[in-house]
Amino acid sequence: MLGTLSLDLGVEEDRMERVLGGENLEMQLKINYYPRCPQPELALGVEAHTDISALTFLLHNMVPGLQLYKDGKWVTAKCIPGALLVHIGDQVEILSNGQFKSGLHRGLVNKEKVRISWAVFCDPPKDALIGPMKEVVDEKNPPLFPAKTFQQHTDHKLFKKAQAQAEAQATKKLNQST
Repeated sequence: MLGTLSLDLGVEEDRMERVLGGENLEMQLKINYYPRCPQPELALGVEAHTDISALTFLLHNMVPGLQLYKDGKWVTAKCIPGALLVHIGDQVEILSNGQFKSGLHRGLVNKEKVRISWAVFCDPPKDALIGPMKEVVDEKNPPLFPAKTFQQHTDHKLFKKAQAQAEAQATKKLNQST
């Protein structure tokens, strides 16, 4: 998969894989369990996000609920038997200098059925320095992202989310006291 993306960018087939750590790429499995929900319009299984990983491989139990943000609206992914879904993650977006986009998506609950998904995240080592590859940057296409270690990127994304949640809670408390 990384080879195909590399070739599409016009770089050596193994370029992305090497930058992402080569044989030190880490695979992490996450199992998402979404119980039946009598009022699915009032609940969200997993909030909207992009994946921090380079790639994410996803299987599910054929219960609809994965939504992708496309052209300004949420679109429910079709359930195709035997299909393996692949998400481009933040690290590939950074390496490609934005030529490939990390897909914004979310998971919904279902009124009638339990939904389960199995996601395998393909991550670089924590100390891998990830920035736009030199081959995709020039005067007309300056770097859109600063180079950071994967750990720095992860910490920044999680801290930004935690900070936004804290600010929202503080605003809520302030509004309740006035």
